[in-house]
Amino acid sequence: MKATWNGAVIAESDDTVIVEGNHYFPESSLNRQYVTFSNHRSSCPWKGQAHYYSLMVDGELNPDAVWYYPEPSEAARQIKGRVAFWKGVKVA
Repeated sequence: MKATWNGAVIAESDDTVIVEGNHYFPESSLNRQYVTFSNHRSSCPWKGQAHYYSLMVDGELNPDAVWYYPEPSEAARQIKGRVAFWKGVKVA
């Protein structure tokens, strides 16, 4: 699987976990040159608290486009150490 945005490959891996229709990539597959800080947080009733990264590609910012669960619930333990995408990031 490959995650792309604004012409850049954000992550690529043959090892993704699908939860609620989203591919969770190993965090190690994330192309860090495009990742920037975000202090956004959200909560999922069954997965726990999500943290976010923003993306910066060719001077364009995609805020909070990457999310991850640093301490997922026991029910979501399979996504620990993984990231997922939204906000126009194509995963195919």
